Amino acid sequence: MNTKDIRKIAIYGKGGIGKSTTTSNLSAALAKKGYRVMQIGCDPKADSTKNLMGGKRIPTVLEQIKTKGEELTLEDIVFKGFGGVLCVESGGPTPGVGCAGRGIISAFEKLEELEAFETYQPDIVIYDVLGDVVCGGYAKDVYVVSSGEMMSLYAANNIASAIRNFGKRGYAQLRGLILNAKNIENEREIVAKAVEEIGTQVVCYVPRSPEIQEAENRGGTVFEFLTNSVMQGVYNELADRILADA
Repeated sequence: MNTKDIRKIAIYGKGGIGKSTTTSNLSAALAKKGYRVMQIGCDPKADSTKNLMGGKRIPTVLEQIKTKGEELTLEDIVFKGFGGVLCVESGGPTPGVGCAGRGIISAFEKLEELEAFETYQPDIVIYDVLGDVVCGGYAKDVYVVSSGEMMSLYAANNIASAIRNFGKRGYAQLRGLILNAKNIENEREIVAKAVEEIGTQVVCYVPRSPEIQEAENRGGTVFEFLTNSVMQGVYNELADRILADA
């Protein structure tokens, strides 16, 4: 498999917007459709993949580099989660000490050095990226998770501006916004106006649902712990829209 054939997607959004929940459920949806998916958490909190790993935190790439040094292997940093999703957490510095972006890049370099993509041959790699760490060059397609709240849309606009700058250099394209609803008044209308100003589109509407919290309380996604879930349909729709964007 040529690694150039791998679909690389980045999901951005401000902290607390539900980005990791959205990403994990998207990964699960794609895996259920038969795709080999790798999800890479790019946040020092290292909690992107826990809903794919039964609620457990996995060791991060940076932690394992520090612990194992030259003896580090892929098995130390890549873990198989729900649906066979390959889970990786880049990790990062202690808050207030060092640059999160630099930590993420170090983790990516280690994955490249160990030939992670050549070994596991994923069809799709999804990077779950902390909103204020816009590192270019690793993902071609970018989606932003936002609600209709002002600060969330403000962050989405900033991220979109950064992505446009990367786009001018020939990589990274903003594909659209995933509306993760907070049930504020006139939310869909507010977001519709915002995406028009940003120059993008709403890719999928994700309604606020207690089903998501119910699944997370049990340590997983709606695909693992719920049957006949409305939210499974929503995340399947999101997966289909993203696949159609290829």
